[in-house]
Amino acid sequence: MFADIKDDVLKALDASAFVAHNAHVDANVLRRKMPGWTCPEVFDTLKLARRFVPDQMGFRLGSLVEAFQPAEGLPHDMRPHQAGYDALVAARLFVRLATAAGSLEELRGLPPDGGTDEAQALF
Repeated sequence: MFADIKDDVLKALDASAFVAHNAHVDANVLRRKMPGWTCPEVFDTLKLARRFVPDQMGFRLGSLVEAFQPAEGLPHDMRPHQAGYDALVAARLFVRLATAAGSLEELRGLPPDGGTDEAQALF
């Protein structure tokens, strides 16, 4: 049974990017629990929020949910600190931050010419 679940999780994680809030925590758990998983490019909404909305009072996921309302319209049985809720609000927050960035290069922290000499780590 666990092998089937593990296969399903690995299929779901087979993507070109990994988006999460405070992503190093989730990525480290996945590396430990899912041997063979290779972490793709990571977009950490915590670091992105600090860069693109620096005037926020706090950068915890709950604080950003209050500020930007990415939980609006979610089913009432979804609650903070549950995997589904946290994943959905982080994804919605990512869309907002990506829109604020304006380009993939800016989102990645790369200079406009595409160089990497001053890139800021997203993870």
